[in-house]
Amino acid sequence: MIERPEGPLRTEVLTWTDVDRLIDILVPQIRAAGSFTAMVLITRGGVIPGGMLAEALQIEHMLIAAVDFPSTQAGLMVWPSFLQFPDAALIEGRRTLIVDDVWGSGRTSISVRERVEVAGGESFTCVLHFNPYRSLFKKEKPDFYAATTDAFIIYPCEIDRGLRRMGLMSPEPESN
Repeated sequence: MIERPEGPLRTEVLTWTDVDRLIDILVPQIRAAGSFTAMVLITRGGVIPGGMLAEALQIEHMLIAAVDFPSTQAGLMVWPSFLQFPDAALIEGRRTLIVDDVWGSGRTSISVRERVEVAGGESFTCVLHFNPYRSLFKKEKPDFYAATTDAFIIYPCEIDRGLRRMGLMSPEPESN
């Protein structure tokens, strides 16, 4: 657990087997909703689960969205900046699965969903973990999610970075 002024933050460190299980939970949900002709992977968290889902669902039209929420005094109310987003012609008329690892505040998934819809795509959001306790959008949730959590999740691909960010590992030594 991480100590914070408002109390300890529960953490979960996942293995690749855990991620495989989460994907196995998502695939039948997504298949039951029909086929998708495009997938938008939200960087960085959505790249690995998106690739795994694309393989399982045989989705070949994969696109990338990179979203940044600048730190300002406006805090959580700041508008996103899209560092990278597919051209509208690549999304228009497509049933599009938007993939990220976690729905925390919900800002990233909803921003990408809205942009896909403006481009003329039919959007569906998908995450491995949904945290309804942190979501800023109380009437919204992902269309597909494998688990609900209140924990800070560390995925196997970010184990060093995640633990270091939490202060549980010392930083890499500098090399000359």
